[in-house]
Amino acid sequence: MAAELTTHELIEKHRPTLDQALEAIRTRAYWSPHPEHPKAYGENGSLDAAAGKAAFDALLGTRIDLGQPGTDDWVGGEVSPYGVELGVTYPHADIDVLLPAMQAGQRAWRDAGPEVRAALCIEILKRISDRTHEFAHAVMHTSGQAFMMAFQAGGPHAQDRGLEAVAYAYAEQVRTPGTAEWTKPQGKRDPLALSKTFTAVPRGIGLVIGCNTFPTWNGYPGLFASLATGNAVLVKPHPRAVLPLALTVQVARDVLTAAGFDPNLVALAAETPGEGIAKTLATRPEIRIIDYTGSTSFGDWLEANARQAQVYTEKAGVNTVIVHSTDDYKGMLSNLAFSLSLYSGQMCTTPQNLLVPRDGISTDQGPKTFDEVTADLARAVDGLLGDDARANALLGAIVNPDVKARLEAAAGLGEVALASREITNPEFPGAAVRTPVIVKLDGAKPDDEAAYMSECFGPVSFAVAVDSVGDAVELLRRTVREKGAMTVGAYTTDAETERAVEEVCLEEAAQLSLNLTGGVYVNQTAAFSDFHGSGGNPAANAALTDGAFVANRFRVVEVRREA
Repeated sequence: MAAELTTHELIEKHRPTLDQALEAIRTRAYWSPHPEHPKAYGENGSLDAAAGKAAFDALLGTRIDLGQPGTDDWVGGEVSPYGVELGVTYPHADIDVLLPAMQAGQRAWRDAGPEVRAALCIEILKRISDRTHEFAHAVMHTSGQAFMMAFQAGGPHAQDRGLEAVAYAYAEQVRTPGTAEWTKPQGKRDPLALSKTFTAVPRGIGLVIGCNTFPTWNGYPGLFASLATGNAVLVKPHPRAVLPLALTVQVARDVLTAAGFDPNLVALAAETPGEGIAKTLATRPEIRIIDYTGSTSFGDWLEANARQAQVYTEKAGVNTVIVHSTDDYKGMLSNLAFSLSLYSGQMCTTPQNLLVPRDGISTDQGPKTFDEVTADLARAVDGLLGDDARANALLGAIVNPDVKARLEAAAGLGEVALASREITNPEFPGAAVRTPVIVKLDGAKPDDEAAYMSECFGPVSFAVAVDSVGDAVELLRRTVREKGAMTVGAYTTDAETERAVEEVCLEEAAQLSLNLTGGVYVNQTAAFSDFHGSGGNPAANAALTDGAFVANRFRVVEVRREA
């Protein structure tokens, strides 16, 4: 069957976007081709809000048949954190059949070259972007994110991260020329002359192990980095968050088919309850690349046991904010309150430990004691979430029972500065919605250290009293070195303190945000400009996205011929 999309048409259509993405990662300036505002959709083939909601509703209770080889059963069982049973079923694969089928199309995909692969990846992202409203509901009802966050983080921001990975992949592959003429003088003798070709060749099948909280945002970088570098990609979603990635695989297979490539270059590996196929897949010899976001324990297991694969992990850390001084006390409290509340703290970038000198801090409103800072922060969170409608829009829903259990246990760890309260969501009465808890701890007490030196994922934060800002800086260093951190924040008006915090972050490879008091928050990063993680501390062995994230997904093979 003839291809519906020619590679020439795809390159002509998407080369300008690729060039803009390449320029964006070079300058690190703001850029995005994917609109953040819901009202920007509804023209040029994209779904508006009503059409997107209708498309999502039409998926409920259906079977998503991807036409994959080796389908031996149908699996499902997702229940939204908002209490909605999705009822969607997905193909369960016999991997002994599916994996060889995925390998079959890699030769043609390899031979297509970096530009064609980039253009097809951008076409996939464009079609996903057109369905952003539909994907937003799928993300919302699998992750528990509130709709607007699901729309933005699960839609344009995730698409940006995918495109960013495509741009880095393309840049690394074309760094080496495709051909070269090599001539070496030999004095009076004839020179030595060779014609050389250089081909970027894939490692093999890439495995993307999805997470529950950000299925698209965390899934797209690895998926598109591997696909753009010539690898087939098997997507293994989290059992509670299959739908967004199943739709992604469906779109990718449609585009590959339309362009004349084997659709099995992208496939889905859904699992039965309790099957735990990630370990089985991760150690298969066909799997040569693994992208994983999730718990430290399983990330460590992958790094130790998936020896045949190049493993990229984003695990967990203990994110820290040092509060030393500020010239905008109100702005600082407002910024921190939002950071602690967004998506009920269920982000790998949410601050956990707030280190505050026990003698207090200096502010534009005069000196503030440790107790005053924690009480004022508690009031700021209460003020932000005092209106239930606004609280629901910021908090979303608790994603799973483990988070709820940690939240309930946290109150017993120390003096509670801010108690968590339950909020009813009138649209979704089955949703578990909880405000954050803030617990006061003493940095000098060994019993308290056991609490603040462990990650407590969810809406739990610790205000930790320390003897001095010097102690805070050293505790920051030890925390990042031993536990890792995706983010670090600091508030200080003192240049020496700022330099000390920055030096720790440079030495321990942690991403730092200083004195944020406006509309940018420590737990948010922008594609094409901000690096998510560094790959240099225990929280993650890779950064989203840099050259190192893509360069080892392919190798360059050289062929030499006598000229």
